[in-house]
Amino acid sequence: MNRETRVLEVVVEAVDTMLDDYDLIDFLQRLCERCVELLDVSAAGVMLVDHSDTLQLIAASDEHTRLLELFALQHDEGPCVECHRTGQTWLNVDLNTPAATAGFPAFAARAREVGFATTHALPMRLRHHVIGALNLFHERTRTLTPADVRLAQALADVATIAILQQRTIDRQTVEHQQLEAALNSRITIEQAKGILAERWQTDPDDAFTALRRHARAHRIKLSDLASRITSGALDTNTIDRT
Repeated sequence: MNRETRVLEVVVEAVDTMLDDYDLIDFLQRLCERCVELLDVSAAGVMLVDHSDTLQLIAASDEHTRLLELFALQHDEGPCVECHRTGQTWLNVDLNTPAATAGFPAFAARAREVGFATTHALPMRLRHHVIGALNLFHERTRTLTPADVRLAQALADVATIAILQQRTIDRQTVEHQQLEAALNSRITIEQAKGILAERWQTDPDDAFTALRRHARAHRIKLSDLASRITSGALDTNTIDRT
């Protein structure tokens, strides 16, 4: 399937979120996966602000990236944090160059330990309202082409519009409710993922993949499925691990 077709799929997915109730976590998870596929990057992550304007991790393409993003939040440094703070795009940040990482040495060191050589951060913004950042990582030193930058920002913009869309109530109320619910859901999902990983003695990424696959197959929201797992209401033996 060519790149243009895959881009169209992302747009269609975003439009779908505007028409009815939707699973924000799964939508942003798919956005990360689409970025890896379409932009030839190694990993991607999405950070959004909560009701108190505090930046939070919502989605990441893999477990290593999720932990790196959490490190950035805990230490309040990194291109992603600066991107949200200033609304400015950070491109082609060479994690092995001291001059390029002078403002976030701890983050750069941890990113190198994970195996990344280059990172980028693009604002998720509607006009002057910045609600988060889309973060991209390469395992090798690489620059994004102008076409890739335009596509990456377009994906971030589409996701932003989907998040901020409203139907019948005030825009600000929608944003706060959706983001707050997503943050609460993320905690439950991480707990369920941990339960499955420990129970199956498997990698957290594999457990998360199985969790998402089961939710889609049974038309259940990830957050609802995770709640049933953490509460013990669901027999995890019914989840297909393959």
